[in-house]
Parts: sequence; C-alpha cells; structure tokens
Amino acid sequence: MTAKILVMPGDGVGPEICREAVRVLDALASDHGLDIELDEALVGGAAIDAEGDPLPEASLAAAREADAVLFGAIGGPAWDEQPRDKRPESGLLRLRSELGLFANLRPAILYPQLAHVSALKPEIVAGLDIMIVRELTGGIYFGKPSGLHTTASGRREAYNTMRYDEAEIERIGRAAFDTARARSGRLCSVDKANVLDVSQLWRDIMNGLAGDYPDVELTHMYVDNAAMQLVRAPKQFDTVVTGNLFGDILSDAAAMLTGSIGMLPSASMDAAGKGLYEPVHGSAPDIAGQGVANPLAIILSVAMMLRYTLGRADLAAKVENAVGYALDRGLRTRDIMDDETQMASTQEMGGAIVDMLR
Repeated sequence: MTAKILVMPGDGVGPEICREAVRVLDALASDHGLDIELDEALVGGAAIDAEGDPLPEASLAAAREADAVLFGAIGGPAWDEQPRDKRPESGLLRLRSELGLFANLRPAILYPQLAHVSALKPEIVAGLDIMIVRELTGGIYFGKPSGLHTTASGRREAYNTMRYDEAEIERIGRAAFDTARARSGRLCSVDKANVLDVSQLWRDIMNGLAGDYPDVELTHMYVDNAAMQLVRAPKQFDTVVTGNLFGDILSDAAAMLTGSIGMLPSASMDAAGKGLYEPVHGSAPDIAGQGVANPLAIILSVAMMLRYTLGRADLAAKVENAVGYALDRGLRTRDIMDDETQMASTQEMGGAIVDMLR
C-alpha cells in the first residue's frame, strides 16, 4: 500500500533541509522500492504570510490524511510581534494536539566520528546512546487556566498550570516501558516529586506500571539531578521518560553531548503509530538561505519514519549507515567542522547521502 507523506517545510532553514530529505526519499523510492506519495503544505511563519494562520485548515486536513508528516522548522524574528495564538510555534503545538501526538522520541546518539566535537570529553560520551521519551500534549504547555492579566493593584501577572491526569501519564509510561524493553531494559523516570503534586502522581503511576514490565528496571530521578547527571555521566542513562516541560529542556541539553543539535532527529507519535518527524533544531533564521545548514538531523528523522511508521527498518538502517559513511569520508557541515575535515554545503551533504543510497 502506498504511504502518504506530507512535507511541511516551514520557515528559516526548514525548506532547504526538507529538500535534502525529499531527495533521500526519492532515492529510496526509485532504487529500493519504497512505495510513497509526497505532498506539501504550509505551516508556521510561511503560512501566516500566505494565509494569516500558522496552521491553515487545509494544512491540518492534509496532515490528518497523511500516514506520516515530515516537518522542517518554524519561527523567526519576523513573526515575534504576532499575538501568541498566531505565532508560528502555536501552529506546531496545535498540530501535535489535533493529531494526538503524545509521545515524543528523541534519540541522542553520538557518532564516533564526532566524539571530539562534543562539549564533553570523548571518554565521557564515547558510545552514547540515549532515548528520551517526552510527553508532548499535556503538562504546563497545555494546562488550563493560563493567562496574562493586570491585577487590581495595577501589576501585570502571568500564570500557567502544570496538569496531568492518570490516563495521560499511563499512556506515555507504557510507551516508555515498551521503548526501554526494546532497548537495554532500563528506564529512568524524571520528575520533581519532592515539590510538585503533579510529579508525585507521575511517580505513583510509573511505579504502578512497573509490575507489568518485570523485565524493565525502573528508577527515578529528580529533574535538577538529571540535568547534572546528563553532563557528568550521561552514559548511565538509556531510556528516559519525563513530562513535557522537563523533556523539552533535557532533550536540548542532550543535543550538545552529540556534538551538534544539527545531528538530532525526533519522532512524535500517536497511539496507532502515525508520526510527525522533525529535527530537534530550530529554524536558524541567521543562516537561512546560505546553504550551510546541517541536513543530517532531518535525514535521520526520515530513518525514524521508516522504522516507526512505514515498517521499513531495513531502509532505516541504510539511511543511518549512509550518514556514518559520509562522516567517515570526512564530510562536515559548518556546525561539526574541524581543521581535518572537508566542509560540505547543505546540498553537498544531502547529495553524499543520496549517492550512497543509489
């Protein structure tokens, strides 16, 4: 059956890295029998400029119809003065919510060729392979009430609500336990149960689920300690599960362990295996259009799409191996460049991956 893939390039470097990802998909279709149909839709600032909405109804309808969404990046200073509900980021939040994409999988894998580029010493990060499972449609980003108002005394006051119910926690917990089971069988749940009532419920639910997964070792860690341990001894972690806010922060911190945020893919999944696949990095408007953006994160996001939604782990491995071969050849985009390697443009790096797939 033909798989429908919707490409949503977005803003900044999004369109140029998406072009390289589409070249990879085209190579897999022409040379390896991948049966796909590609479509494209507006999102973010590009959609605001064209239609006055960061997620037009036509784009949302196309995303609902697709089997998987390949997402570039959104945002930039051009739209910073928009009302909050009309900013590019609100389009992505709404897309995740409307599609029920509750489980965000963010691998932090260090390619051995880049160990010296990591912010930490090579001996600390060599062999790093962490999977962060982040709850994506609840918590403080979506909790109500929230708002900004002026008090009777004339002072401005803002508030947000961190809220989870047990069904939301159980859902992400089972996704994380299943992920850990498929890896090394170790799961660390990160919370702030010594201070937050919502985290105490989180911990209670995780402990309750552990009985259904006797082959998975569950541990708990407070988020402040987890942040410290992530830079002190990151290889102690294998699979990490946490809420929306904590996961947002920890996964970006993990990015620098790998040498560059430009190397990190991600998948946001619903209960049926449909996913939105995107690089962890942002739109990088300061380098947009210069041809220097690293396309490897979105190409590795294609690999995640092949593995988790399209059921083609064989092709996922080919893409991942092609990335390794390109690094072996000494090809580097500007963010991972050093004195002994060859600088490649966005298009050149994408082309090298395509050539290895032919």
